[in-house]
Amino acid sequence: MMLILHVLILSLLSGGSAEVVTDFESKCGQFFAHGKSPTKFTGTQYRQICQTLNNVVYFATFYDTYNKIPVYSAYKFEGIKNCKRLNKWYIEPQLDVNNGSSSMKLEDVQIQGFGDHQALNSDYSTSGHDKGHLAPVLQANSQDCADATFTLTNAAPQNPSFNRGKWKELEGQIAKDLSAQCLQKYSVYIVTGVVPDNTTKLNNRVNVPSHFWTAYCCLDQNNKCQISNGFIGKNENITPEEKTVKNLETELTTLYKTSFEVFEPTAHPPSQKRRMESESESKNKMLKNKKLTDV
Repeated sequence: MMLILHVLILSLLSGGSAEVVTDFESKCGQFFAHGKSPTKFTGTQYRQICQTLNNVVYFATFYDTYNKIPVYSAYKFEGIKNCKRLNKWYIEPQLDVNNGSSSMKLEDVQIQGFGDHQALNSDYSTSGHDKGHLAPVLQANSQDCADATFTLTNAAPQNPSFNRGKWKELEGQIAKDLSAQCLQKYSVYIVTGVVPDNTTKLNNRVNVPSHFWTAYCCLDQNNKCQISNGFIGKNENITPEEKTVKNLETELTTLYKTSFEVFEPTAHPPSQKRRMESESESKNKMLKNKKLTDV
């Protein structure tokens, strides 16, 4: 009877679901440019998660159960929706319990083994670090999507000044730039990730990343990436560096100590800034030629 009651309570506390799958390119590939995920590391510590709420999949996360932080989350940007933030965080039963529920759970009910392969709210308590979103609320495509981002499988320890300062500013600027430059013509894909550090852990369990990074790709109707850009910053309150996706991948290859691709090689057009400059140069050239013709 107590077991049945325990299961019932867990069911009532379910806020959604986050399915751990063997191949999220086939299960939730709609969040990857060209349907191809960034590099997936080999090893039993990694899990592929289709982050779902109320039977709708909102983004995908590649999770590291050893460091207890995500490697990256991939999602589509569809405009600034002014979504509200939750004041609670979920955890993922499937990471710790064999045949566990695919539903996100609150920690109000304790289950033996929880936390063996993932971070818990208690790890962040009095740690001096924020739960830093990878797929952020600001770039969510709906309120339900924003709610789904509040899972600890989508968060990593972030310097509070960085999280609420330069990184927040970057998330906002990217959203504004993409709204102005891409949404009218292209489909926008974003990947945001972290680089684990070997020196600092929360509660001697959760790796504190050395870097946060993000990149985007704007695909046209022919499935070609017309505009892309990348950014990477140390986990401290300094302005992240802007890079082409190719240069970002080169730096990530050095930091991860293995070859790493955010987008497939054909998705490496000039950065947004360079593209805008190129378009401006083309317009100026056309105007100059027109004047010569008129003369």
